[in-house]
Amino acid sequence: MITLLARRFTGLILTLLIVSLLVFALMDLLPGDPASIMLGTSASPETLAALRHQLGLDQPLILRYGQWLAGVLSGNLGQSYTYGVPVAGLIVERLAVTLPLALMAIVLSVAIALPLGALAASRRGSVFAIIATLFSQISIAVPAFWVALLMIILFSTLLGLMPAGGFPGWHEGFLPALQALVMPTVALAMPQAGVLTRVARSAVIEAMHEDFARTAVAKGLSSSAVLWRHIVPNALIPILTMIGLQFTFLVAGAVLVENVFNLPGLGRLALQALSQRDVIVMQDVVLFFAGLVIVVNFVVDLSYLAIDPRMRKAA
Repeated sequence: MITLLARRFTGLILTLLIVSLLVFALMDLLPGDPASIMLGTSASPETLAALRHQLGLDQPLILRYGQWLAGVLSGNLGQSYTYGVPVAGLIVERLAVTLPLALMAIVLSVAIALPLGALAASRRGSVFAIIATLFSQISIAVPAFWVALLMIILFSTLLGLMPAGGFPGWHEGFLPALQALVMPTVALAMPQAGVLTRVARSAVIEAMHEDFARTAVAKGLSSSAVLWRHIVPNALIPILTMIGLQFTFLVAGAVLVENVFNLPGLGRLALQALSQRDVIVMQDVVLFFAGLVIVVNFVVDLSYLAIDPRMRKAA
């Protein structure tokens, strides 16, 4: 097991290094010069050259990559061209909004989808299964930003129950900050719940045809015990795979919902950096997203080994 973990961890580090090189190279290929954008079109060539030298933009690509990677490994993510502050502080500040939002959305998605998919699989052909299928199809078809707009119209404009947008900050109190994240959480969770419901239903149906399920029924266990104690635990691998993919999507893909609700999250920071050609912020944020995807996939792989002894033997 130690050898397996060491091999997986080495692969994770190598993947992160390759991704960092690709991210840096692709960011360098983006059109536009950060120095020109910062100084404007009226800047003299001498001033422009001085700023490019100050930012290190006149150095060779491989040298700039080495300096950036060394800074990342030491925890120094550089200085934002636009904000003039360390990028690490910006990411931590914005992550305080995006991470709770993503965690709340994935918890809500699992809380809806897992029982809905499992019960729909065990009651195929019933009214409940038809309703679950309709919910899944509608949730997948309706974009998260459209759900967000509808919720603002209903709960903020018409009923006045929830704030339409903005984020007071956690320093203003837990409840006001949580209230500001309720509607964004629902808007993000609904499409993911629809996808996860379909995955859970398919996984449970497949597990129901395994020998262990027929053995549990033959022992005289109730249908509920067979479903929740035997079938659902053995259907968790595809469900966990989808949860891992959804979590990274929710962290990286919350930019539209964050903009609809005017939330100062990480996705909105990336969009602002792109529009302002703040290359160092874009590089660090994209690398963070990529690293998060790789780490979450690593954790999901380890969870396979924890819940399925057969995979430990195969590994």
